[in-house]
Amino acid sequence: MKHAHLIASIAAAAVLLGTTALAETDKKTERLWKAQCASCHGATGKGDTEKGQQMKVQDMTTAAFQAKASDEFKKAIVNGVKTESGGVKQEMDAFKDLTPEQVDALIAYIRTFKK
Repeated sequence: MKHAHLIASIAAAAVLLGTTALAETDKKTERLWKAQCASCHGATGKGDTEKGQQMKVQDMTTAAFQAKASDEFKKAIVNGVKTESGGVKQEMDAFKDLTPEQVDALIAYIRTFKK
């Protein structure tokens, strides 16, 4: 019963917020992406920047990348990444200063890159 009440509350809030607030949230997430992520991952998540190509970052538009669980994305954003692929270091700083809502919004934004 608690879940039904929660779902109803979320639905009501969405109606009250309207499209203006949702569009503003999307713009904030887009600005966050451009400021924190796009220098390596590119504007569209393809990793087609000079820095992204040097580190061989994954193309976020592929089905294989999009098939990953959101928890994996969340872990990478919050804790950072330190791996190696083909002799190339792939490092991303942790973004521990982001709110859980910002992290969730970034993950939703990444999901929009799906081909």
